[in-house]
Amino acid sequence: MIFSKKDNISVLTQEKASIPELVNEISKSYDDICRDNIIVNLATLDEVSTSDVLEFLQISNEHRDSNHSFVVVTNSIDLEEIPDEIIVVPTLQEAFDMIEMEEIERDLGF
Repeated sequence: MIFSKKDNISVLTQEKASIPELVNEISKSYDDICRDNIIVNLATLDEVSTSDVLEFLQISNEHRDSNHSFVVVTNSIDLEEIPDEIIVVPTLQEAFDMIEMEEIERDLGF
């Protein structure tokens, strides 16, 4: 996992490990990133399934409940198959845009 940070956004990029291993690594290091918005970048992986993305659902729900954004980036799946509870976008730029929109909504009280 490659970790980078830009302002209040932590970007976690997956390169080699499996999705369950990545979820486990995020859980272990969650205390270090819990106050940031989180982007999980899976765009470097050739194959990502809907069930892979759903592995992040629990972490995503907990993180979003604490008024922070959690976005998964992959263009390997049909976005229509993903439940509304988890945000999945096809590009890293769209992830940054989604976080910006959610921060505006939170500032406005939505």
